[in-house]
This record gives sequence, C-alpha cells and structure tokens, in this order.
Amino acid sequence: MTDHAPASGNGLPGKPTAASRTTLSHIMSGNETNLLGTVHGGVIMKLVDDAAGAVAGRHSGGPAVTASMDEMVFLEPVRVGDLVHVKAQVNWTGRSSMEVGVRVLAERWNEAVPATHVGSAYLVFAAVDSDGRPRTVPPVLPETEQDERRHQEAQIRRTHRLASRRAIKELRARKQRERSMPESTG
Repeated sequence: MTDHAPASGNGLPGKPTAASRTTLSHIMSGNETNLLGTVHGGVIMKLVDDAAGAVAGRHSGGPAVTASMDEMVFLEPVRVGDLVHVKAQVNWTGRSSMEVGVRVLAERWNEAVPATHVGSAYLVFAAVDSDGRPRTVPPVLPETEQDERRHQEAQIRRTHRLASRRAIKELRARKQRERSMPESTG
C-alpha cells in the first residue's frame, strides 16, 4: 500500500479501491415480486446498476454511464422482507472505462443471522463529460491482496470482452461479404 496516489500515464493521480467503494441497502417489498413470490431479477439488476453507477461516478469524479453488464449470476432467490446489501467497488480502470464488481447479499430484516451471498455481477462504465464524450479516469490502486486479485481478474475479463467483440465483428463482416458475392453459375 502507498501513502500517496501516483500519477498514471494520463496524468491523473490514482485512487485507492476504498475511495469509491460503497454499499446500497434496500428492504424488498411485495411490489418487487414475480409470480413465484420472489423478487424479480430485474429489480436486483437495477440495484446492482445503481450501486455500480455510484461507485463509477465517485471514482471518476463525475458522470459515468453503463457500457455493459456481464456475468450477472443469481445464486439464491431474494424474498419479500429480505434486507438486500449491494456492495460495489472499482476493480480496474482503462483510459475512460472502469470495471465495477458487485456482490449482492440478503438477510431477513428481522433476524440476526449472517447475510447470504445471492448474486454477483461485473459492469463496465464509461466516464463521460457534459456532452456525453468519453473523459479520462484516474487509475485504481488496489490496496489488499483481494483487491489485487480482482484487478488481475478484471484484466482477464476485459481481454475476453475485446476478443469476443472482435470475433463477432469479423464474423458479421464475413457473412456480409458472402451475402454480397454473386452466386456462381456452374
């Protein structure tokens, strides 16, 4: 750990992971349930996006928009009366993008038992200026071994996201070329 935040290649001083880490808590009500009586996955996803957006805005020092959400995993159902805690932190930063990791925990509002891990997600946010154009973000400075592991895993996920986009783009271009080629007469 360092006592100061070194400057990155973009000239902005880095920020420690804890500087923007946050927890959003919400008690689930009957208005948020599906036909099975459990909380809609979309309600949980909105809480995840809200918490991640707050973290991205804090880290970048201004507006940030959701660019993607991946690996949203629901591990256990959430029920009416559950107190849900959405914990979020910046795992990795690029020039204008940030990966935010989110962990969702639930506990009964009226019981003193440990919370259960009910879901996880990774979101990518882009910092934007008032005109909606990308703006640079400070690097994230992992503080613990767990933060460093998350940072390294985020780099792997980024590599996979970029490779997937590139492969899909290439496939679409190839299919477009095939459609535009005249059929051979034989």
